[in-house]
Amino acid sequence: MSVTWVMVANASLARFFSNTGPLRELQLIKELAHPQSREKTCNLVSDRSGSRTGTGHGAFMQATDPKHHEAERFAQEVTRELEQGLAKHAYDRLILVASAPFVGLVNQHLPGQVRSRLSESIDKDYTRLPATALTAQINSRVLL
Repeated sequence: MSVTWVMVANASLARFFSNTGPLRELQLIKELAHPQSREKTCNLVSDRSGSRTGTGHGAFMQATDPKHHEAERFAQEVTRELEQGLAKHAYDRLILVASAPFVGLVNQHLPGQVRSRLSESIDKDYTRLPATALTAQINSRVLL
């Protein structure tokens, strides 16, 4: 029996579903939350940018946007989960459904063996849909 995992995610929530065949409902198997991605930028940095009075020195700028950094960290966590699932032979096929910027981050971090199982990548944020509605949305694009 072939098992398909469907990962539905955005930068702050990832839900992993399992599907065991056509016309079967998706079953939630795991949920990961990353509330730091929803924080305001000012809450993610430890200090304000400094500034000096005088000549020749300006304010210090962050090298990376803190919200992007948190999304990057969560993308790495999500891909580790996908890698562990594949190592346990929990799925044969993978479908990624994620918000447009986040699906790119996840794709960027996917190891080769997980990428080889990827059959579809959909750039939509369906994290708030219940499993029944999600199944209908996925079936309208891909045969589960």
